[in-house]
Amino acid sequence: MKNILVTGGNGQLGQSLQNLANAYPQFNLLFTDYQDLDITDAEALAAYFSARQIDACINCAAYTAVDKAEGDEDNAFLLNFQAVLSLAEICAQHNAQLLHVSTDYVFSGKQNVPYTEKDDTDPDSIYGASKVRGEAAAIGYNPDTIVIRTSWLYSEYAVNFAKRMQELMREKQELNVVFDQAGTPTYAGDLAKVILDILQYKAVNPDAALGGIYHYSNEGVTSWFDFAVAIKEMTGATTAVYPVTSDKYKTLAKRPAYSVLNKEKIKSTFGITIPYWRDSLAKCLKNK
Repeated sequence: MKNILVTGGNGQLGQSLQNLANAYPQFNLLFTDYQDLDITDAEALAAYFSARQIDACINCAAYTAVDKAEGDEDNAFLLNFQAVLSLAEICAQHNAQLLHVSTDYVFSGKQNVPYTEKDDTDPDSIYGASKVRGEAAAIGYNPDTIVIRTSWLYSEYAVNFAKRMQELMREKQELNVVFDQAGTPTYAGDLAKVILDILQYKAVNPDAALGGIYHYSNEGVTSWFDFAVAIKEMTGATTAVYPVTSDKYKTLAKRPAYSVLNKEKIKSTFGITIPYWRDSLAKCLKNK
């Protein structure tokens, strides 16, 4: 049985991994959050790895308060860059596979075709810039690191767009939602399964050179407005949902106008099939 450290275990991806743990009996998933293990503390990381035989680490921990990061740059880079570098170093020292989760915010959103892993990063926010640095640090120090960029993550857990829309639709008669930002929602349950399948693939093919960046989201393209309308339809809510442009909804951090990810690399490398976003949304809403 392989010991898999999961950081950020109380977040929505961490909880989605917890939900799947019994389906992967070959893995002993060790879930931690900042109360248990402060990944910004290199000495704490070294002590944790020394006390256990860690075979892989899934880094779900991140500074994800996108707007807050604009005024809190030091802490955003501490968690999204320095801590990731420390994880890459400790994983390399212990011959443990590092799988690090990143984001579509590494792109500016100025192009109009799906982003591939080879496209240049060009973040327009502190959050995005900190995630770019984390990716580069992890792969630069430890080329075996697997980075998975994802987008518009939601689930039954923690705080996310799908849960917030359901709350607002119970409270309000009308909602305005931006329609000029295009991307793809990603159900955390689907991403969690792919992560565990990749680690399973690596366990069966230990000599395979898999390090690098991969993109994963559900299939399809939509807007935040259409995402909200789908939630309304699937839950039977009666709230009126209206489309508005981004300039009517001011935020501190600039969001990518287009952040659709090309998933051909991850599909061809690991032989996976990716569900359509509406199908996964329906599954999530039934699980609430």
